Amino acid sequence: MPIATPDVYNEMLDRAKAGKFAYPAINVTSTQTLHAALRGFAEAESDGIIQISTGGAEFLGGQYSKDMVTGAVALAEFAHIVAAKYDVTVALHTDHCPKDKLDGYVRPLIAVSAERVARGENPLFQSHMWDGSAETLADNLAIGQELLAQAAAAKIILEVEITPTGGEEDGVSHEINDELYTTVDDAIRTAEALGLGEKGRYLLAASFGNVHGVYKPGNVVLRPELLKDLQEGVGSKYGKQSPFDFVFHGGSGSTAEEIATALENGVVKMNLDTDTQYAFTRPVADHMFRNYDGVLKVDGEVGSKKTYDPRTWGKLAEAGMAARVTEACANLRSTGTKLK
Repeated sequence: MPIATPDVYNEMLDRAKAGKFAYPAINVTSTQTLHAALRGFAEAESDGIIQISTGGAEFLGGQYSKDMVTGAVALAEFAHIVAAKYDVTVALHTDHCPKDKLDGYVRPLIAVSAERVARGENPLFQSHMWDGSAETLADNLAIGQELLAQAAAAKIILEVEITPTGGEEDGVSHEINDELYTTVDDAIRTAEALGLGEKGRYLLAASFGNVHGVYKPGNVVLRPELLKDLQEGVGSKYGKQSPFDFVFHGGSGSTAEEIATALENGVVKMNLDTDTQYAFTRPVADHMFRNYDGVLKVDGEVGSKKTYDPRTWGKLAEAGMAARVTEACANLRSTGTKLK
């Protein structure tokens, strides 16, 4: 069962929360980065999450039309085939989608899965993200209610971001300031609007100083202990222990201590993009610098086909990214936890 069914995805998330580990959620932009992520999970004997952002989907759609839905559907269908060769289970997810891209990305993808479910099949994607952090919390949650109902009907889990993640990703940016910390009141309003599972399961991207990208030490102040306050504040009001399944955004460059605290407080998914991008590109740069006279036809020479063949440096890139995914599994305690 390489691609998780709805029931299996729920089981994965339940096991992570109970076991205080999280799944690396790896952004991919090609069949090659998909294989790298799958390989990394397999080598760590960890299940995991593969995700496609709006920019990644646009890239996958080709630079001629840049159609996000085409790109996302094509890679998801590809994943359903090739993942069968890896001895792990993965869920397919779409990353940050702001309001102005909902009609061109998440809503059509939910419709694709709804059609599949109506035919007695499983959804194409197992979860989608609605990023309403640029909207007022009231508008954010109103749209979240609509999307949660549609997602639940298609057997899909929704991820919501209720307060901003700093930095920039795919054109969505927020300043690094005090707004990057979710309050208990924000969490209570979320529970009031979206429920705590009875209206459909959702993952909550709460903010505790998270920033996309990698910054030098001291530039970002993470407070993962804040997640405990959110769990306890909402849990006491509704009589439910640890009511939220949290997502750790901006995970690249985080310390082991920050990650451990987040896991103890209910994080079940951590996004990685910047670190894996670098891990993919670094071996390619090394190859090009070491073999410049082979990859280039210098001074009228013919170069070396073996060195500029994309398969040569592509294999190095895949191995580099896979190693970083395996490292992420160790950091998130998911190594060796794959479903039997």
